Amino acid sequence: MKKIFRAYDIRGIYGSELTAELMMKIGQALGTYVRREMGGGRVSVGGDIRTTSELLMRALEVGLLSTGIEVVSQGTTAFGVALFGGWRSRSALSCYITASHLPPEWNGLKIYYEDGVGFPTEEIERIRDMVLDGGDFDRATWRDVKPVEVRHFLNPYVDFFRDSFQMDGDISAAVDCGSGATCLSAPRVFKTVGIKLKKIHCEVDPFFSQRPSEPSPEVLGTMRSTVLKEGLDFGVAFDGDGDRAVVVDDKGRFLSTDTLAIILAKDLLKEHGGGIILANVESSRAIEDVLEPLGAKVVRIKVGHTYLTQQAKELGAIFGVEKSGHMIMPQYFLFDDAMVIPIRLAQLLSREGEKLSSLVDEVPQYPFRSITVECPDEVKFQVVERLKKKYHSKYDRVNTLDGVRVDMEEGWVLIRASNTSPLIRLSAEAKKESHLQKIVKSFKGDLQKAISAEMRKRR
Repeated sequence: MKKIFRAYDIRGIYGSELTAELMMKIGQALGTYVRREMGGGRVSVGGDIRTTSELLMRALEVGLLSTGIEVVSQGTTAFGVALFGGWRSRSALSCYITASHLPPEWNGLKIYYEDGVGFPTEEIERIRDMVLDGGDFDRATWRDVKPVEVRHFLNPYVDFFRDSFQMDGDISAAVDCGSGATCLSAPRVFKTVGIKLKKIHCEVDPFFSQRPSEPSPEVLGTMRSTVLKEGLDFGVAFDGDGDRAVVVDDKGRFLSTDTLAIILAKDLLKEHGGGIILANVESSRAIEDVLEPLGAKVVRIKVGHTYLTQQAKELGAIFGVEKSGHMIMPQYFLFDDAMVIPIRLAQLLSREGEKLSSLVDEVPQYPFRSITVECPDEVKFQVVERLKKKYHSKYDRVNTLDGVRVDMEEGWVLIRASNTSPLIRLSAEAKKESHLQKIVKSFKGDLQKAISAEMRKRR
């Protein structure tokens, strides 16, 4: 049970790791937390299109109701709509049942505060401990149980996009919803803002039989070929719940997260006249190289979309990006709804009258590599600490915010211990492939020596 409570959410395989009974207890813990720690009384609940989401939504709602919480029940909906609804209903927490990009047998729970900031790791751990301790929950009397408030926010969500984005010219796009939750929102949003769309996998299928819920380039051939065949301006594919999106340009090229982020951030910097741009420690140095001359203050943050939303609020950032694909534009909302990515992109293309491929060609592409090295859980964090000490004495630019990142003239390297697996990940980037190979070889050697040294200490 303990392992389903992860750094940024709750996830497990339904039936063996996650059950309705457990979700009810999670609801009791969350309701107690909201009442005692936040002084709140309302929680919004929605869920994606998986076969078990309706069941788990009801279980969560029962747990919340039993503590005296007022539940705003949104039912089956897209991630962005659910978070928008939690924000608009002024709910203390927004809860969304989903396993995001994982296969259909998985499910879980994402939690956000009213303003769109993600529920932090330490608070997820508190909920975990309350569930494991098993019982000190608030219990409402029959007089205090609140009626469920059933509300749907798709119409106001679509209206929000209509009012926030205007197109200055004709834009066309292929939209691949992957049979996931964005089937319920994306086609309407695209049509409402005036984008001509070609729909791909936009019929709900809880088994994800058309393509996996993870939108990796190798399963997006239909979207890519549609863009090329129809001469469309771009294509976009969403993951299972709609908090990440993958974009292909008019030449059929898949854009890296960093490239897409730079294109969007350049436009935002022009609009705002400068501002803070957040990027996690895994993101490309091209972000600094391109954006700082345009007035950006680039702030590196820890890996994890929760940190993205927290830091955006604290620092007043105008944009934030995670290497994994999460992006936020706080002028619209803090939560990481991927719907804003293609809509803002379409607005940019319609206003500037340029091809996306031209904008892509302006962004420098640096060779990048990421490898994993097996390392026992009991020593992986000590290994990283050993390397921190080594690199602090050897290099001038060392960032230990999340793992250890070393920046050099020819490139950078990041070494992080996995939070969930017996692995250490080494990521590196350089302006030349030859430099990248040398960096990877050198630092991988350091990593393997550090693992051996820590293992010898254990003997």
